Amino acid sequence: MVKQRRLINLIVYIVLIAGSFIMLGPLAWTLSTSLKSQKHVFDIPPQWVPDPITWLNYKDVWNKAPLLFGFMNSAIVVVSVLSVGLFVAAMAAYSFSKFDFPFKEGIFLALLGTMMIPYSVVMIPQYIGFSELGWVDTLLPLIIPGMFGNIVTIFFFRQFMQGSIPNDLIDAAKIDGCGYFRTFSTVALPIVKPAIAAQAALGFMGIWNDFLGPLIYLHTPERQTIQVLIASMQSNYISTSNYPSLMAASIIALLPVVIVFFFAQRYFIESLAITGIKG
Repeated sequence: MVKQRRLINLIVYIVLIAGSFIMLGPLAWTLSTSLKSQKHVFDIPPQWVPDPITWLNYKDVWNKAPLLFGFMNSAIVVVSVLSVGLFVAAMAAYSFSKFDFPFKEGIFLALLGTMMIPYSVVMIPQYIGFSELGWVDTLLPLIIPGMFGNIVTIFFFRQFMQGSIPNDLIDAAKIDGCGYFRTFSTVALPIVKPAIAAQAALGFMGIWNDFLGPLIYLHTPERQTIQVLIASMQSNYISTSNYPSLMAASIIALLPVVIVFFFAQRYFIESLAITGIKG
């Protein structure tokens, strides 16, 4: 029995390691290509470690394309949406998990039902509405909707609060004279910090990598986010065959996501464990 379990574990490890190499292969090729000269991109056999290594591609792409504007625009959208959207989502989740009010379950199910609506259905009506408001070619269509909370985030926070915040703790805060908002801010928020950190990291990656929304609403290069700017580089700034520069731009855009995930990965495990076991 012990030998069989060890054999199964060994097979699982081998499969996971093989899957890791398959998933990391494109990233390794992107990084390798960004450090090569143009003439060595399609060498056979491929050189995974460039010889010689050149950093000129990063300098070239930074000088030719307005990447700084792309970083600034993406950062503005991310900070604005997360700073307000997570707080609103936490308040909504707190209401659904700890308050009793008429039609609570029906309203929550209706909110979950909106997740079933494809973005392609509301894309044109949203564009018409934002166009009438004069928001096209600004960052507002990317910021304002996200400030009202994401349904998935609300659901995640609700499950977390139901499993980690005892009702007795809420009652004790009320006895001590805390109002609704003070109870939420001083009792609930500190407890759900792991969930907030995990959702902040997921939200950062989702907003930073968003391509369709910025592509629809942003037209001026100086107002585009980093992902749209990189996509437009092939026609506006860099030759379509200049793969080293394109890969260098991709690595530059990827760095913030890797850094955020590296520092937030422990919160993923902690929040998912509490949500899954107690929720």
